[in-house]
Amino acid sequence: MSTERRSETLRRILFEDSDHRLYAVFNGVSIPNLGSLLAQHEAPNVCLLHSDCDPKLARTAPYLVELPPQSPFTELLLTQGVGSRWGILAQADDDFRSLHRHFRQLLTARYPDGRLFRFRYYDPLVLQDCLPTCHVEELRILFGPVTTYFAETDTGDALLRFTFTGDALGRRQLTLSRSQTTSQIPPEM
Repeated sequence: MSTERRSETLRRILFEDSDHRLYAVFNGVSIPNLGSLLAQHEAPNVCLLHSDCDPKLARTAPYLVELPPQSPFTELLLTQGVGSRWGILAQADDDFRSLHRHFRQLLTARYPDGRLFRFRYYDPLVLQDCLPTCHVEELRILFGPVTTYFAETDTGDALLRFTFTGDALGRRQLTLSRSQTTSQIPPEM
């Protein structure tokens, strides 16, 4: 599939519901020049670590980025980011500040024995493995103000779309290859 056609397909998938804003949580480890890309494209963003963290740590930190439909950074994501495991995408009704609080709270989780660990939910492979194993209360916490999560598959040829109705997780694979069209997308589980 050509880059232009793939970008159009992604745009249709991600912006089909214009009532929701689109956000990304990018993994600074996956995008070595993330800070300069965000500055160059003037993308609304914030580091999810403390504002006074070490500059070296800030370069590899997760960042929340708002993705308006027509922004240059959104176009960069659609043409180069999806398929490269830059991070996860989320649709929400809430504003940037609310999403910042929500995603910061998810950075640390507990093992059953009470020990804390860094939860890398912003890695698309971690998110897609984690969500189906969660109990309803854990899903409520992970979704919070988020209506939909998108995580690319390990091959980068599809997006997994996760929704939560309050009592069940919905999962739908949206294939981005030439052989699959949106009318052939399997129903949500």
